[in-house]
Amino acid sequence: MSADQPGWWHRKFAPQVRSVGRVERAVLLRSSVVLAIVGTLVFGTMLVGVLTHTGIQRLDGPVDAWFDTQRDPDRTNVAVVLATVFGPVGMPIVVAVVTVTWAVFARHAYRPLLLACGMVLGVATAQLLAPLVRHPRPPIAEMLLGPDHTFSFPSGHVLGASDFFLIGAFLVASRSHRRWVTVAVFALAALMITAQVVSRLYLGYHWLTDTLSSVGLSMMITAVAIAVDTRLTAKVPELSADRSETGPAAATGDLVR
Repeated sequence: MSADQPGWWHRKFAPQVRSVGRVERAVLLRSSVVLAIVGTLVFGTMLVGVLTHTGIQRLDGPVDAWFDTQRDPDRTNVAVVLATVFGPVGMPIVVAVVTVTWAVFARHAYRPLLLACGMVLGVATAQLLAPLVRHPRPPIAEMLLGPDHTFSFPSGHVLGASDFFLIGAFLVASRSHRRWVTVAVFALAALMITAQVVSRLYLGYHWLTDTLSSVGLSMMITAVAIAVDTRLTAKVPELSADRSETGPAAATGDLVR
Protein backbone atom coordinates (compact mmCIF):
# COMPACT_ATOMS: atom_id res chain seq x y z
CA MET A 1 0.00 0.00 0.00
CA SER A 2 2.80 2.41 0.94
CA ALA A 3 4.65 1.62 -2.28
CA ASP A 4 1.67 2.68 -4.37
CA GLN A 5 1.03 5.91 -2.47
CA PRO A 6 3.79 8.07 -4.07
CA GLY A 7 2.58 7.08 -7.53
CA TRP A 8 -0.96 8.15 -6.74
CA TRP A 9 0.17 11.52 -5.38
CA HIS A 10 2.36 12.14 -8.40
CA ARG A 11 -0.41 11.25 -10.83
CA LYS A 12 -2.97 13.36 -8.96
CA PHE A 13 -1.02 16.52 -8.32
CA ALA A 14 1.80 16.65 -10.87
CA PRO A 15 1.30 18.93 -13.93
CA GLN A 16 -0.91 17.24 -16.53
CA VAL A 17 1.43 16.89 -19.53
CA ARG A 18 -0.31 17.14 -22.90
CA SER A 19 0.89 16.85 -26.47
CA VAL A 20 0.61 19.97 -28.63
CA GLY A 21 2.02 21.10 -31.95
CA ARG A 22 4.87 23.58 -32.12
CA VAL A 23 2.59 26.23 -33.60
CA GLU A 24 -0.04 25.81 -30.88
CA ARG A 25 2.56 26.06 -28.12
CA ALA A 26 4.08 29.17 -29.70
CA VAL A 27 0.62 30.74 -30.00
CA LEU A 28 -0.07 30.10 -26.31
CA LEU A 29 3.20 31.68 -25.24
CA ARG A 30 2.72 34.69 -27.53
CA SER A 31 -0.83 35.08 -26.25
CA SER A 32 0.45 35.26 -22.68
CA VAL A 33 2.92 37.98 -23.66
CA VAL A 34 0.28 40.00 -25.54
CA LEU A 35 -2.20 39.64 -22.67
CA ALA A 36 0.44 40.77 -20.18
CA ILE A 37 1.27 43.83 -22.29
CA VAL A 38 -2.37 44.82 -22.75
CA GLY A 39 -3.08 44.29 -19.06
CA THR A 40 -0.07 46.38 -18.08
CA LEU A 41 -1.18 49.21 -20.37
CA VAL A 42 -4.72 49.16 -19.00
CA PHE A 43 -3.59 49.05 -15.38
CA GLY A 44 -0.85 51.64 -15.92
CA THR A 45 -3.26 54.03 -17.63
CA MET A 46 -5.72 53.78 -14.73
CA LEU A 47 -2.99 54.18 -12.11
CA VAL A 48 -1.47 57.24 -13.75
CA GLY A 49 -4.92 58.78 -14.14
CA VAL A 50 -5.73 58.24 -10.46
CA LEU A 51 -2.40 59.58 -9.22
CA THR A 52 -2.38 62.64 -11.50
CA HIS A 53 -6.16 63.24 -11.79
CA THR A 54 -5.91 63.19 -15.57
CA GLY A 55 -7.02 61.05 -18.48
CA ILE A 56 -9.74 58.48 -17.85
CA GLN A 57 -9.91 59.53 -14.20
CA ARG A 58 -11.88 62.55 -15.35
CA LEU A 59 -14.71 60.18 -16.27
CA ASP A 60 -15.00 58.85 -12.71
CA GLY A 61 -17.36 61.59 -11.57
CA PRO A 62 -19.72 61.62 -14.59
CA VAL A 63 -19.92 57.80 -14.66
CA ASP A 64 -20.66 57.69 -10.94
CA ALA A 65 -23.37 60.32 -11.30
CA TRP A 66 -24.97 58.44 -14.22
CA PHE A 67 -25.18 55.19 -12.27
CA ASP A 68 -26.79 57.03 -9.36
CA THR A 69 -29.68 57.97 -11.67
CA GLN A 70 -30.22 54.35 -12.79
CA ARG A 71 -31.11 52.90 -9.42
CA ASP A 72 -34.33 50.98 -8.84
CA PRO A 73 -35.24 48.05 -6.54
CA ASP A 74 -34.92 45.27 -9.13
CA ARG A 75 -31.50 46.41 -10.35
CA THR A 76 -30.36 46.84 -6.77
CA ASN A 77 -31.32 43.26 -5.92
CA VAL A 78 -29.27 41.91 -8.83
CA ALA A 79 -26.28 44.08 -7.89
CA VAL A 80 -26.49 42.93 -4.27
CA VAL A 81 -26.41 39.27 -5.33
CA LEU A 82 -23.31 39.87 -7.45
CA ALA A 83 -21.64 41.80 -4.63
CA THR A 84 -22.36 38.97 -2.19
CA VAL A 85 -21.24 36.10 -4.41
CA PHE A 86 -18.00 37.81 -5.45
CA GLY A 87 -17.34 39.57 -2.15
CA PRO A 88 -14.74 38.85 0.54
CA VAL A 89 -16.96 36.14 2.07
CA GLY A 90 -18.70 34.66 -0.96
CA MET A 91 -15.74 34.50 -3.34
CA PRO A 92 -13.51 32.34 -1.10
CA ILE A 93 -16.41 29.94 -0.63
CA VAL A 94 -17.02 29.73 -4.38
CA VAL A 95 -13.31 29.17 -5.08
CA ALA A 96 -13.03 26.55 -2.33
CA VAL A 97 -16.08 24.62 -3.54
CA VAL A 98 -15.00 24.72 -7.21
CA THR A 99 -11.38 23.85 -6.43
CA VAL A 100 -12.15 20.96 -4.08
CA THR A 101 -14.92 19.52 -6.26
CA TRP A 102 -12.82 19.77 -9.41
CA ALA A 103 -9.76 18.29 -7.69
CA VAL A 104 -11.69 15.37 -6.22
CA PHE A 105 -13.53 14.31 -9.36
CA ALA A 106 -10.82 15.10 -11.91
CA ARG A 107 -8.10 12.64 -12.79
CA HIS A 108 -5.55 15.41 -12.24
CA ALA A 109 -5.80 18.12 -9.57
CA TYR A 110 -3.23 20.40 -11.22
CA ARG A 111 -5.66 22.72 -13.03
CA PRO A 112 -7.91 23.54 -10.05
CA LEU A 113 -4.81 24.16 -7.95
CA LEU A 114 -3.47 26.55 -10.59
CA LEU A 115 -6.81 28.37 -10.54
CA ALA A 116 -6.64 28.67 -6.74
CA CYS A 117 -3.07 29.99 -6.92
CA GLY A 118 -4.14 32.64 -9.43
CA MET A 119 -6.95 33.71 -7.10
CA VAL A 120 -4.58 33.97 -4.14
CA LEU A 121 -2.16 36.06 -6.21
CA GLY A 122 -5.02 38.42 -7.11
CA VAL A 123 -6.07 38.86 -3.48
CA ALA A 124 -2.49 39.52 -2.38
CA THR A 125 -2.01 42.07 -5.17
CA ALA A 126 -5.17 43.97 -4.25
CA GLN A 127 -4.25 44.02 -0.56
CA LEU A 128 -0.79 45.35 -1.40
CA LEU A 129 -1.87 48.08 -3.80
CA ALA A 130 -4.82 49.58 -1.90
CA PRO A 131 -2.81 51.16 0.96
CA LEU A 132 -0.12 52.30 -1.46
CA VAL A 133 -2.41 54.11 -3.92
CA ARG A 134 -4.83 55.29 -1.18
CA HIS A 135 -7.64 56.15 -3.57
CA PRO A 136 -10.77 57.30 -1.66
CA ARG A 137 -14.09 55.66 -2.44
CA PRO A 138 -17.17 57.55 -3.69
CA PRO A 139 -19.16 59.46 -1.04
CA ILE A 140 -20.54 57.25 1.76
CA ALA A 141 -24.04 58.64 1.12
CA GLU A 142 -24.04 56.89 -2.27
CA MET A 143 -23.17 53.43 -0.87
CA LEU A 144 -26.24 51.21 -0.88
CA LEU A 145 -24.96 48.48 1.45
CA GLY A 146 -23.54 50.56 4.25
CA PRO A 147 -20.34 52.59 4.64
CA ASP A 148 -16.96 51.27 3.55
CA HIS A 149 -13.97 53.30 4.74
CA THR A 150 -11.27 51.25 3.02
CA PHE A 151 -9.42 52.43 -0.09
CA SER A 152 -10.97 51.60 -3.46
CA PHE A 153 -8.08 51.06 -5.91
CA PRO A 154 -8.22 48.41 -7.25
CA SER A 155 -11.64 46.78 -6.90
CA GLY A 156 -11.22 43.47 -5.10
CA HIS A 157 -14.65 42.26 -6.24
CA VAL A 158 -13.85 42.85 -9.90
CA LEU A 159 -10.33 41.44 -9.60
CA GLY A 160 -11.62 38.27 -7.95
CA ALA A 161 -14.35 37.73 -10.53
CA SER A 162 -11.98 38.48 -13.42
CA ASP A 163 -9.31 36.06 -12.17
CA PHE A 164 -11.85 33.33 -11.55
CA PHE A 165 -13.50 33.52 -14.95
CA LEU A 166 -10.48 34.34 -17.13
CA ILE A 167 -8.15 31.73 -15.66
CA GLY A 168 -10.98 29.21 -15.48
CA ALA A 169 -11.92 29.85 -19.11
CA PHE A 170 -8.34 29.32 -20.23
CA LEU A 171 -7.95 26.09 -18.25
CA VAL A 172 -11.11 24.69 -19.84
CA ALA A 173 -10.58 25.98 -23.39
CA SER A 174 -6.91 24.94 -23.58
CA ARG A 175 -7.88 21.28 -23.10
CA SER A 176 -11.00 21.27 -25.21
CA HIS A 177 -9.70 21.61 -28.80
CA ARG A 178 -13.24 22.71 -29.72
CA ARG A 179 -13.74 26.23 -31.04
CA TRP A 180 -17.30 26.53 -29.75
CA VAL A 181 -16.16 25.69 -26.20
CA THR A 182 -13.46 28.37 -26.37
CA VAL A 183 -15.92 30.98 -27.62
CA ALA A 184 -18.54 30.00 -25.04
CA VAL A 185 -16.30 30.06 -21.97
CA PHE A 186 -14.61 33.35 -22.83
CA ALA A 187 -17.95 34.94 -23.74
CA LEU A 188 -19.26 33.86 -20.33
CA ALA A 189 -16.14 35.29 -18.69
CA ALA A 190 -16.60 38.64 -20.44
CA LEU A 191 -20.28 38.75 -19.46
CA MET A 192 -19.63 38.00 -15.79
CA ILE A 193 -16.75 40.47 -15.55
CA THR A 194 -18.88 43.20 -17.11
CA ALA A 195 -21.72 42.41 -14.72
CA GLN A 196 -19.39 42.72 -11.75
CA VAL A 197 -17.98 46.03 -12.99
CA VAL A 198 -21.49 47.42 -13.40
CA SER A 199 -22.48 46.10 -9.98
CA ARG A 200 -19.65 47.88 -8.17
CA LEU A 201 -20.32 51.16 -9.96
CA TYR A 202 -24.07 50.87 -9.42
CA LEU A 203 -23.79 50.17 -5.68
CA GLY A 204 -21.57 53.22 -5.23
CA TYR A 205 -18.41 51.58 -3.91
CA HIS A 206 -15.97 52.14 -6.76
CA TRP A 207 -14.98 54.55 -9.49
CA LEU A 208 -14.60 53.55 -13.13
CA THR A 209 -10.79 53.62 -12.84
CA ASP A 210 -10.91 51.21 -9.89
CA THR A 211 -12.81 48.59 -11.85
CA LEU A 212 -10.84 48.92 -15.10
CA SER A 213 -7.56 48.71 -13.20
CA SER A 214 -8.74 45.38 -11.78
CA VAL A 215 -9.48 44.06 -15.26
CA GLY A 216 -5.97 45.06 -16.34
CA LEU A 217 -4.42 43.35 -13.32
CA SER A 218 -6.44 40.22 -14.01
CA MET A 219 -5.15 40.13 -17.59
CA MET A 220 -1.61 40.20 -16.20
CA ILE A 221 -2.32 37.42 -13.69
CA THR A 222 -4.03 35.32 -16.36
CA ALA A 223 -1.01 35.83 -18.61
CA VAL A 224 1.21 34.42 -15.87
CA ALA A 225 -1.13 31.43 -15.49
CA ILE A 226 -1.05 30.78 -19.26
CA ALA A 227 2.74 31.00 -19.39
CA VAL A 228 3.23 28.72 -16.38
CA ASP A 229 0.70 26.18 -17.63
CA THR A 230 2.18 26.13 -21.13
CA ARG A 231 5.74 25.74 -19.90
CA LEU A 232 4.85 22.91 -17.53
CA THR A 233 2.25 20.94 -19.49
CA ALA A 234 2.34 21.73 -23.23
CA LYS A 235 4.97 19.45 -24.70
CA VAL A 236 5.82 19.01 -28.38
CA PRO A 237 6.50 15.29 -29.05
CA GLU A 238 9.57 14.39 -31.06
CA LEU A 239 7.56 11.86 -33.07
CA SER A 240 3.95 12.19 -34.15
CA ALA A 241 3.25 8.78 -32.61
CA ASP A 242 4.49 9.96 -29.22
CA ARG A 243 1.22 11.12 -27.70
CA SER A 244 0.31 11.47 -24.07
CA GLU A 245 -3.04 10.35 -22.73
CA THR A 246 -4.13 13.98 -22.67
CA GLY A 247 -3.52 14.59 -26.37
CA PRO A 248 -6.17 15.02 -29.08
CA ALA A 249 -6.97 11.30 -28.97
CA ALA A 250 -8.27 11.78 -25.45
CA ALA A 251 -10.53 14.71 -26.29
CA THR A 252 -13.56 12.89 -24.91
CA GLY A 253 -13.81 13.75 -21.25
CA ASP A 254 -10.93 16.20 -21.36
CA LEU A 255 -12.86 18.92 -19.56
CA VAL A 256 -12.90 16.98 -16.28
CA ARG A 257 -9.39 15.50 -16.32
